[in-house]
Amino acid sequence: MTQHTAPAVAPLPADGVYFRACNLCEAICGLQITVQGGKVTDLRGDVNDPLSKGHICPKGTALPDLHADPDRLKRPMRRDGDTWHEMEWDEALDYVAAQLGAVREKYGADAVATFQGNPSVHNSGTLLSAGGLVRAIGSRNRFTATSIDQLPHHFAGAEMFGHPFLIPIPDIDRTDFMLIMGANPLASNGSIMTAPDVRGRLKAIRERGGRVVLLDPRRTESADHATDFHFIRPGTDAYLLLALLNVIFAEGLERLGHLADFSDGLDDVRGAAQSFTPERVEGLTGVSADAICTLARDFAAAERAVAYGRIGLSIQEFGGLSQWLVNVLNAVTGHLDSEGGAMFTKPAYDLLQRAKKGAVHHGRFTSRVRGLPEFDGELPNVTMAEEIATPGDGQIRALVTVAGNPVLSTPDGAALDSALAGLDFMVSIDPYLNETTRHAHVILPPAFGLEVAHYDITFHLLAVQNTARYSLPVFPIAEDQRFDYQIFMGLTERMTGKAGSTPEEKLNMGLSAGPYSTNLDELKANPHGVDYGPLQPCFPERLLTASGRVNLAPAPMLADLPRLEAALEIMPPPLVLIGRRQLRSNNSWMHNTPRLMRGPGRCTLQLNPTDAAGLVDGQDVEVRSRVGAVTVPLELTDTLMPGVASLPHGFGHSRAGVRLGVASAHAGVSLNDLTDSRRVDALTGNAAVNGTPITLHAAAASEASAAD
Repeated sequence: MTQHTAPAVAPLPADGVYFRACNLCEAICGLQITVQGGKVTDLRGDVNDPLSKGHICPKGTALPDLHADPDRLKRPMRRDGDTWHEMEWDEALDYVAAQLGAVREKYGADAVATFQGNPSVHNSGTLLSAGGLVRAIGSRNRFTATSIDQLPHHFAGAEMFGHPFLIPIPDIDRTDFMLIMGANPLASNGSIMTAPDVRGRLKAIRERGGRVVLLDPRRTESADHATDFHFIRPGTDAYLLLALLNVIFAEGLERLGHLADFSDGLDDVRGAAQSFTPERVEGLTGVSADAICTLARDFAAAERAVAYGRIGLSIQEFGGLSQWLVNVLNAVTGHLDSEGGAMFTKPAYDLLQRAKKGAVHHGRFTSRVRGLPEFDGELPNVTMAEEIATPGDGQIRALVTVAGNPVLSTPDGAALDSALAGLDFMVSIDPYLNETTRHAHVILPPAFGLEVAHYDITFHLLAVQNTARYSLPVFPIAEDQRFDYQIFMGLTERMTGKAGSTPEEKLNMGLSAGPYSTNLDELKANPHGVDYGPLQPCFPERLLTASGRVNLAPAPMLADLPRLEAALEIMPPPLVLIGRRQLRSNNSWMHNTPRLMRGPGRCTLQLNPTDAAGLVDGQDVEVRSRVGAVTVPLELTDTLMPGVASLPHGFGHSRAGVRLGVASAHAGVSLNDLTDSRRVDALTGNAAVNGTPITLHAAAASEASAAD
């Protein structure tokens, strides 16, 4: 139940054509938006955007839906039991700051935790302002979506090149051989590879006589645009990568190119790969020794080639080793920091601009209960529920969530759901009453989407071309709405007496200090964006290791190899679960838009017919893991490798107390009611979401129907 008064009415925008970037996924496509009479009457790709060149995906067309969503919250809400009351902004900010302060005063700073979800990096106001609040709280219990996603990329970047954001990006537009592992860029639009129109870019590789080789447990939409496809068993990518290196070294195919002058550890890598022959790993990986040998030789021989591994390599028990080995494969074949290979960006706003050489980025402290190491000041997400639920000094008693829904996005979401109910205080900075924020005592909803100014700090840093674009708002906000940065600065000022600089001030300073000495005025004068050209070789100048050299064989990676060796002797489970990306969604936060949820239900368990064991297509099946069980429709398909089942991530909108009308009508089940928070990459602390052992059988209702 909600009690409220009539909201203020926002002013209408001026009629006309507006240009901005879509900030709903990593592709950051340019948009051309026509507004008439206060409504969007036309939305299409901006053909003059130097990065996207007119491309747009279905998510971009849903921006007007998000703006007009009747379920969006616009004013602060306070919960009293099951009843929500609206609050005035100053009252709400005063109350939240006082509650957080009281918990800190009584139990210490570590009793207050923060969680920042994936949309945080899609909103520059949050990205530039949330840190002030986090620092004001001063807790070690910091959590973000990083450790259930791309943390192994950052770990490898820090260890090999000296900074978590020195992540190699595929030079897809100039390569002639692209090896894709554990990625579905046609569904993600490119991830850790900001590349609008991936379909067109892959087609261009083939049209210039190149090859696209894809390895995945599922024959994805991207596989349909590859020249070669191989099934690979989930979680075995590190074995395959070591076998590729084994062949390259055994046959003398290695060539460092210009890296030879400033790289260390080649002999250590050679030694690490020596025992992982193609014949030894073919049974476990599912990729034949002949295919491994051919792939190694072809990749090494290609003049311009790049290996790219993404989410499937990261969210497994050997995620850190896998992402390290992708970088090593590129390096030892002369394809790192080289045109057409894996390269590094030079963004206008450069997060590395003030970075220090030789900085330590991990292992400085550990989580209280399980002793898992921090990375870049954050603890692994898989520890959050136990840190809330386990009594003792340092127990989390208050939580600030920002643009996140960890009940659906974190392994063993049911355990976290239960733990949140026991918090002394919780505040959510979020525009929706969802499966997580329903536990909050206060919700502070920011303006977002077409209402806010935006600059893609993170995704220009991960893009396949150096560009910059600043997006101005299309719609004004009402008097009783607040921007995200106003919320963060308001809380920070109440807790510290200092509000800090605005996002525009920080952006302008960063752009001015950047490699192109630009500023916001210049970007505002170029609404389609500014093109700074293709990626360029930048080593050793951009290296931030203490030695100023590439570290091909970091000590933590070498120390983790015995764990990989030991796992070779373990019999794999008969059936394991992986996730599934979908173009018309983004994690858990795009399910409340009507035009994206049209059509048949997409939350199905996909399974190879050879694993059906009497189950039939379309029937409900019960899927069970160590931590839980769900009932979901079965979809039989030969696109899944035998022994592997797939369930899409981000569904599960059936919990009581949410206000998501469209999402609740397409509730589905949560993958993370099956995934296990005890399964973790011991090297990085990243969640091992993929490869969860499961069993399945006909659901009770289906069994009764069959008996009839």
